[in-house]
Amino acid sequence: MSDEPGNDRRKLTDPQELRVLAHPTRLRILQALYELGSATATEMAEHVDESPANCSWHLRQLGKHGFAEETGEGQGRQRPWRPSGRSLEWGGSDEPAPVAAASDALSAVFMEQEFDLIRAWQAWRRTDPAVWQDAAGFSESTVWVTAAELAEINAALTEIRLRHRERRDDPSRRPPGSRRVSVFTSAVPTDPAR
Repeated sequence: MSDEPGNDRRKLTDPQELRVLAHPTRLRILQALYELGSATATEMAEHVDESPANCSWHLRQLGKHGFAEETGEGQGRQRPWRPSGRSLEWGGSDEPAPVAAASDALSAVFMEQEFDLIRAWQAWRRTDPAVWQDAAGFSESTVWVTAAELAEINAALTEIRLRHRERRDDPSRRPPGSRRVSVFTSAVPTDPAR
């Protein structure tokens, strides 16, 4: 679910498109394209730990549904692909049932990948330099807020998260010593029955 501002956003409302992205490998490939800017199937295979043939097939599926496009260079598996846009949005409260089901499936895959990143970090973090161990973290808090205040919290978290977005899109803006960092935020109501 994206909350990035701007005109380069795509609202997903077609259940088939949502299901295309709800494939874990395909979602990892698209996320890697955002990070890398462009990549061939062979380059992508190294990045997502899949075979070049599998990456080629998934890139074509992403292309067929408008999530990725060829750059126009190279041939065969040496054709670079790039993301078609910068930001995807899904999961609105007004979605009809078939869209909502597909949207929820994509959200589940997306969240599971984020949780996998956190679990992986937990497994290897003690091998990282102390400065990175101390800078990283996660927190939890339960608060009582109105729906409007919850929207404010999410807007503030989004603003903080997006401060360095231009570095994702333009590698020349990445300062020496910077690393790719996953920033995943969540501010959601708890189950009212609990």
